[in-house]
Amino acid sequence: MQKKILIVEDEHDLIKLLKYNLEKEGFKVNYTSDGSVALAELRREAPDLVILDLMLPGMDGLEVCRQLRRQDRFASLPVLMLTARGEEADRVVGLEIGADDYVTKPFSMRELIARVRALLRRHEPVVTNRTAIQRGDLRIDPSAHIVSIGSKEVELSALEFRLLHHLASNPGIVFSRDQLLDRVWGNERSVTQRSVDVYVRRVREKIEPKPQDPVYLQTVHGVGYRFTTGE
Repeated sequence: MQKKILIVEDEHDLIKLLKYNLEKEGFKVNYTSDGSVALAELRREAPDLVILDLMLPGMDGLEVCRQLRRQDRFASLPVLMLTARGEEADRVVGLEIGADDYVTKPFSMRELIARVRALLRRHEPVVTNRTAIQRGDLRIDPSAHIVSIGSKEVELSALEFRLLHHLASNPGIVFSRDQLLDRVWGNERSVTQRSVDVYVRRVREKIEPKPQDPVYLQTVHGVGYRFTTGE
C-alpha cells in the first residue's frame, strides 16, 4: 500500500524538492505551510507520517506537534521534525513533546528519505514474544498491541510500546542507554542517549501513577533503566 506523507513547511523551494523526491520514492505527498491548516488536514485524512518544520509562521511546529499528541488517534503517528537550529536543547524539546526523530537543515535528501523509511518501519510493531505480560495493574498485550492500567487502555506509540515491552520482558535487569538503543531502536537509530531519557519520561507519564516517583520504570543512576513490579 502506498504510504501517505504530509509535509508542513513554509519554504516553497524545499517543499517542491521534498515532494519531488518523496514521490519519486513511491510516497503519496500532501503539503501545507500553515500549522492550523495542517491540523485540519490531519483530521480530514490522516497520513502515515508527518514531516514538520520547527519554525513555522503563526502556529510553530512545536505547537502543532503538541496538539497532535493530545489526540488519541494521533498518539502513534510518526513525526519527523525539521529544524535549522542545531542546538541539542531544541531537538530535545521536540522529542519531549512527541516528535519521533529530527533532521537538522541543511540535510541531504538521501538522509531524509532514509529517516522516513526507518520511522515507518519502526512504527510497524514487530514483537517476537506474543505472550501478554501482567505486572501489578499494568498489562502489556503484544498480540493486540495494547497497554492497560487496570481497565483503562493507555495510548503508546509503536516505539514507546517496544521500549516498555522490552524492559517489562526482562524485569529486574538493568539496561544501559546504549543497550536500549541497540535493542529497541536497532540499526535504524538516528538518536542519542539523551533520546532514551526522553522516551522513558514519555512512557512514565502514560503508565505511572506518579511519574516523578515511578513504580515500574526505575532509573539506576549512572547505569540506565530497569523494570520492576513495584511489589
